[in-house]
Amino acid sequence: MQHSQTHLRTRPISAGQLRAFEAVARHLNFRAAAEEMALTQSAVSRQIQALEEEVGTSLFLRHTRAVELTGAGAQLLLAVTQALPRIDGAVRQIRQSAGRRAVALTTFASFASMWLIPRLEQFQRQHPDIDIRIDASDTPHDLEVADVDLALRYGPATHMPPRAIRLFGEQLTPVASPWLLKTGAPLKKAADLMQFALIEAGDAQQSHLQWLTWRRWFDERGLPKLQPKRWLYFNYAYQMVQAALTGQGVVLARLPLVAESLANGDLVEPLAQQRMDSPMAYWLIVGPRSGQRPEIKAFCDWLLAQSKATRETIGEPADPDAAAPLD
Repeated sequence: MQHSQTHLRTRPISAGQLRAFEAVARHLNFRAAAEEMALTQSAVSRQIQALEEEVGTSLFLRHTRAVELTGAGAQLLLAVTQALPRIDGAVRQIRQSAGRRAVALTTFASFASMWLIPRLEQFQRQHPDIDIRIDASDTPHDLEVADVDLALRYGPATHMPPRAIRLFGEQLTPVASPWLLKTGAPLKKAADLMQFALIEAGDAQQSHLQWLTWRRWFDERGLPKLQPKRWLYFNYAYQMVQAALTGQGVVLARLPLVAESLANGDLVEPLAQQRMDSPMAYWLIVGPRSGQRPEIKAFCDWLLAQSKATRETIGEPADPDAAAPLD
């Protein structure tokens, strides 16, 4: 379906045609695209034909049982898959600003459970008219197109975008329940840990988080061959800490995530002078379309104040750039 330049149309392309094109290109199947869009297959086919007439060339090669993109189709798909999510995101932001005020954020499950949610009631008391939606997932989101305003992330500075705001760093420290230390063997020095069950992430040795492991902690203390009474493995940090809270063993905990439990006595730090520095830190990233909304500014200011309190609790030196409020 090639057309001469004199026959090419110049009016804007219909958004409906572009959505039909994206669905067909994604499925490479007219029937599946039609089911997704709640249209008939012939209606989708007409949308694609009309789009090809507007563009001036074929976008699909149609075979007996399948379709495939032409070179022009692949070129258009690249633009469409970038443009449609941005349009949808802008519409969501407009709808949101016209209705109830809300903050949508994404963070990983352990941080949500152990740090954010226990503090969130204070923000709700201060701002009862702002709704909060938390997506607790380890899958990173692209804030350029995702339906979220903020991301709370964990990693080294080299993995963060330039606009990321550092909330606090971390140290690793052995912690246990006071009940376990009262009823079990003495825990006065690092070598005493061989008499306890040690709690660790099940995939820590194979993952990019090897600096969180007991083995690294032992190596730094000249005890590379030390073996505990037994090992307990879990998937998430909050599961490991929960096991320690119930007296099942000693966990090498991320200090910012257990600071409150240490402060209220639910956990104790028997080797407080044996903390180990971590290259990781906790970060706030504000979506490019969200920063100027009053509810986002209010939440970020509250979050930065909470982060300052955490830095004080764990004894981290003040970082003048970390707690600057949003402009």
